[in-house]
Amino acid sequence: MPPGRVQVTFDCADPAAVATFWAGVLGYLPPELGTNEHGEPWSRIADPMGVRPRLFFQRVPEPKVVKNRVHLDVASPSDGPGDRRQQIDAEVERVAGLGARPLRSVTDEAGYFVVMQDPEGNEFCVD
Repeated sequence: MPPGRVQVTFDCADPAAVATFWAGVLGYLPPELGTNEHGEPWSRIADPMGVRPRLFFQRVPEPKVVKNRVHLDVASPSDGPGDRRQQIDAEVERVAGLGARPLRSVTDEAGYFVVMQDPEGNEFCVD
């Protein structure tokens, strides 16, 4: 990884599947696949422009059991039809079509956003 860059790492059961999901959500390049020194699979995806952080997915044996302490916020495009809420809801629908599950909608002092889960249950927000 180039100096000064950030990589976000996800523990998961199926690195290739989760990487493919996130590549679709974020418009990243298709996953690169590999194995570590113990033969465990991993995948990573990268922003085609090299601006946003690389995401790395590593297989772990234990299932997810509690809420994430860190999560991604996905900004929906603001140039689509309708008001901001309709634009966010359109992005939620697109991401759900890739395999995510909406958990709840929230309206607070920061505005409107939707909490979702990726195919392995990792929480993220669409705003």
